[in-house]
Amino acid sequence: MSSPARLPTDQANSRARLADIIFKRSFGRGEITLASGRKSDFYFNLKPTMLDAEGAALLAELTLDALANDKIDYVGGLEMGAVPIAGAIAQLSFLKGKPISALFVRKKPKEHGAKLSVEGLMKGESLKGKRVVVVEDVTTTGGSAMKAVEAVLDAGGEVPFVFTMVDRQEGATEFFAEQKMPFRALFTAKEFLSR
Repeated sequence: MSSPARLPTDQANSRARLADIIFKRSFGRGEITLASGRKSDFYFNLKPTMLDAEGAALLAELTLDALANDKIDYVGGLEMGAVPIAGAIAQLSFLKGKPISALFVRKKPKEHGAKLSVEGLMKGESLKGKRVVVVEDVTTTGGSAMKAVEAVLDAGGEVPFVFTMVDRQEGATEFFAEQKMPFRALFTAKEFLSR
């Protein structure tokens, strides 16, 4: 991700404001156990930012800006972290006249009804030939996002890259490189740890 100094002024201001919101609402210190099982002395819980009106708007705005040069049909990822982000991006993309639809991948397919693992497509709609950016709130090792990538690929979609709001910088970049899956981040943990 480019440093804020290289961004246009309004985008730089939006990014700085979003960093402040994440720091205040979603970043904390103290020993925790991550989804990967690893222990850490800091954490990001992005839900308070994703569900805050300004936080959601800024996440959507900056993500759309980051996707502007790519032809994308859908954004989505693994439940729960990707759901608020994907919804906000879809709504803002429509308001800006360049609609990108949202979807999400269930951690396990429903055991009733249509028994879907990918949600958001209408009956008869397919991901075949569609470009889907897998989004994630916080990425540690990349394993969760890769589950969403695999589900999209299994459904016939293409995944040009994975995009995370915050990269904890604990192996995801290397993991995705091994998988030959491009990986981008809006923020890195270092930006918050150095505050």
